[in-house]
Amino acid sequence: MCMPHRLPIDIFAVCAFATCGGYSGHLRVRVECLDKSQSNLSITINFAYPFRLQQVHFKPTLCEGNRQETIFMVGDYSSSAQFFVTVAVVAFLYSLLATVVYIYYQNKYREGNRGPLVDFVVTVLFAFMWLVSSCAWAKALSDVKSATDPTQVLLLISACRRPANRCSASHHPVWSELNTSVVSHWIRTKKKKYVDEVGSWLDGLFTDGLCTAAAIGKLL
Repeated sequence: MCMPHRLPIDIFAVCAFATCGGYSGHLRVRVECLDKSQSNLSITINFAYPFRLQQVHFKPTLCEGNRQETIFMVGDYSSSAQFFVTVAVVAFLYSLLATVVYIYYQNKYREGNRGPLVDFVVTVLFAFMWLVSSCAWAKALSDVKSATDPTQVLLLISACRRPANRCSASHHPVWSELNTSVVSHWIRTKKKKYVDEVGSWLDGLFTDGLCTAAAIGKLL
């Protein structure tokens, strides 16, 4: 059996957990009171992984007697986010371990076909976990975007429910990193079959002729 080429899988895993696990974002809204002296024109709301939004709070003006209210955002999406990152990290570590085994312990790996069988079972398990975690995270990300939409946040502010006051959003969260994490996960899941085939063929070029022929035959 030819050595699988796992570098593309490692890259997808790193992109998935780095872009999600390292994310922090913010939004900014403004409350312009009828009495201009009580206005708050820059209310910044910060949030980050693992997206326990119910712990995120901010203090907008009430537009009454220089008083403020404390508002907590809604939603806890930490379970889906942490599950997603955990699967990506474990998959990355397993891929590195498997690569070391392929390089330094090839003979033992091929003995009795136990190594390839174990690797196949673990790979199938990870493929399933990747699919489940990516679906869960894609849904959670959609909910996070909705919960942090400045338009929805303005509805939580008491002063913004009064027609005499004017409220608006001055900055929206940037989602490119989190979108990348979802895309990386899906690419990794959908393209794994082709990555393994191409990787087997590439590795076969550096092994014996029989292995190379088998890899080319597999691709054809």
